[in-house]
Amino acid sequence: MAEGLDTLTLPVLPLSGGVVLPQMVLTIAIESDEARRAAEAAAAADNQILLLPRLGSGAYARVGTVATIEDRGDLPGGTPGLVVRATNRAVVGAGVIGRTAALWLEVDVLDDPPATARTSELAADLRASLGALFESIGSRRLREVLRSTEDPGGLADQVGWWPELSHERRIELLETIDVEERLITVLVWVKEALAEREVSESIRREVSDTIDRSQRELILRQQLVAIRKELGEGEGEDGDLVDGYRQRLTGLVAEGALTDAARQAVEREIGRLERTPSQQVEHGWIRAWLDTVFEVPWGQRSEDHLDIDAARQILDDDHTGLDEVKERIVELLAVRKLRAERDGDLVDPGTGDGAGRRAPGTIIALVGPPGVGKTSLGQSVARALGRRFVRVALGGVRDEADIRGHRRTYVGAQAGRIVRALQDAGTMNPVFLLDEIDKVGSDWRGDPSSALLEVLDPAQNHGFRDHYLEIDLDLSDVLFITTANVVDSIPAPLLDRMEIVRLDGYTDAEKVAIARDHLVARQVGRHGLHADEVVLTDDALDEVVTGYTREAGVRSLEREVAKLLRKVATQVAGGAPTPVLLDRPQVRDFLGRRRFTDEVRARVAVPGVATGLAVTGAGGDVLFVETTAMEGDAGLTVTGQLGDVMKESAQIALSHVRSRADALGIDRARLDRRIHVHFPAGAVPKDGPSAGVTMTTALVSLLTDRAVRPDVGMTGEVTLQGRVLPVGGIKQKVLAAHRAGLTEVILPVGNEADLDDVPAAARQAMTFHLATDVGEVLEWALEPAAAGVSSAP
Repeated sequence: MAEGLDTLTLPVLPLSGGVVLPQMVLTIAIESDEARRAAEAAAAADNQILLLPRLGSGAYARVGTVATIEDRGDLPGGTPGLVVRATNRAVVGAGVIGRTAALWLEVDVLDDPPATARTSELAADLRASLGALFESIGSRRLREVLRSTEDPGGLADQVGWWPELSHERRIELLETIDVEERLITVLVWVKEALAEREVSESIRREVSDTIDRSQRELILRQQLVAIRKELGEGEGEDGDLVDGYRQRLTGLVAEGALTDAARQAVEREIGRLERTPSQQVEHGWIRAWLDTVFEVPWGQRSEDHLDIDAARQILDDDHTGLDEVKERIVELLAVRKLRAERDGDLVDPGTGDGAGRRAPGTIIALVGPPGVGKTSLGQSVARALGRRFVRVALGGVRDEADIRGHRRTYVGAQAGRIVRALQDAGTMNPVFLLDEIDKVGSDWRGDPSSALLEVLDPAQNHGFRDHYLEIDLDLSDVLFITTANVVDSIPAPLLDRMEIVRLDGYTDAEKVAIARDHLVARQVGRHGLHADEVVLTDDALDEVVTGYTREAGVRSLEREVAKLLRKVATQVAGGAPTPVLLDRPQVRDFLGRRRFTDEVRARVAVPGVATGLAVTGAGGDVLFVETTAMEGDAGLTVTGQLGDVMKESAQIALSHVRSRADALGIDRARLDRRIHVHFPAGAVPKDGPSAGVTMTTALVSLLTDRAVRPDVGMTGEVTLQGRVLPVGGIKQKVLAAHRAGLTEVILPVGNEADLDDVPAAARQAMTFHLATDVGEVLEWALEPAAAGVSSAP
């Protein structure tokens, strides 16, 4: 243990970034007011000062160093400085009030005891290890410091000069008072450092040897190539590779498949490959680029089948319903047929030139909820045209390089999805289905939607340039079809390049026909059954559609059909007689209790609840609005995770009802209570103005004790004057009302033309009321006053 000398009261000079150990002589810059006060206070303590390291948490070390100030002055930069000589360790005691503004501490000054046999032995071991370490570092100054120290404790303290020693270890060294323990601690650190340096040196030598060997092999291989040239023995494998690329290039040029710029670029890279040794990394990069270029189907095209009747038949065979969509696709094919037949006769009115050059085409965007057949429509178009079909999934793409490719300067660079899709198709005129274009994102890696502009813009895509290839690609022969669930999330510049074709969903009758004509046969084969082993009646399919699914598309319907056929497969595998007949009772036995019932009638049985219609990413849906009144300050509470527009619609509805309370037969005393409007399914975000008439109807129903008719649904924006304004998504909303069993729908008069888009089966099964004013909506929607069931408190 160290021996105590004396107890002193000294001013404290805190050290924020360093540690001073005994026997050190160094210069300290006085940069803070705290340090300046300590330096001034040292004059009252015989120029002695306590150097105390400050820990990261703001506290101080428990051991400091007593130092004597040997000189004062200014450093070269003009900052005041002290030259101090550290003498002893000091254990910090209690703080005292000194004679100056500096911090004064009472400390026990310690000194190392005389050397013992044990400490001398440890010191000798440490000296040898430090010598080896400082020799490997190559520091002459550290070796001189090592020779100037004799006593064991001081030798351990000299390790504080080692630049690689961390601040935490310096504090640990300062706070280790026992000399033997201090020597052991430092010896462990030094041996660890020596071991690390040995490993690093071994790795360095191994890497150096490998590099030297590779360079030697490179020189020998280059000499071997030169010798073979002199002997006329050819250029080996690399020569064959280059010749192969040149032959492929010659073939493409002969076919007229490459432009002059593309030919020059390929020739330049083949020349680079010939000059680059195969051992260099660039050799592999050049080969990968050339392979990618030659895998592009330059000049390869499918011959279009432009038989309109055959195309219509293919679309009808593949899809039931969707008459408007199929008609638009047939129109597209008809235009292509006329252009192909009359190309030489057409004249561009703007230039007077013949239209033999390729004219910009139309980009069709199929927009609709999941499961309505957008992707399969693209496949049908490709089959009708006789072209290859390629699907490019864009959902979740956030990196622009996914579309355009990576620059060749990046390690692992590759072409973008467009080029890779052309390679997969094997022709330059496939049908490209860009799936889920509304789910393209953007972040710090770029905006993929901007890259898609060049792909989809008919005025630009004849010169699309991939970042990896850096060669213009002509995409004007590609038929692009995009799909999306909603239009709102498609970037506006992209939307401007596309023609929207909506697939809003199917009626129940269409779903039954789709299941009968397409889904059942597909699922029968997937479940190992033969077509003559199971019979699903139309009544059974209707039961599945009405009782177990409620969606715009048919994905859930196909899953339920698959579930039925799994039950049948189980019976057939167990030896049951065939064919197995599935009718309504069997469907209920196999699928269990119906999931969907007449929910509307139960929900609107009391006043204050109205049935609205909404559009979501999954198609149209039925939306309920619930209202109630309670004692409290007059005002409005709106809940259900609503957006700002819907909250404002609720306020507009209440203001209109207040302004027309007398005309509506509402007791104004009831309006002076707290009114709460709630939209169930509170976890689903909702916004938009189309629930205005629904909220108005629910409020009037509550305040007049007249229930809303259970067979009526409604949609429309309401103004403060009570006018009903048109809204969007009429077809999807009407189909949702039809699926929910509603027989009457109230729409704004401005949406009358949209009823032409509704399937005839739905129009015939429903009655439509076209409203211009809220008064008309209330007349059609509310039960007579005598039929109302009072629920007011």
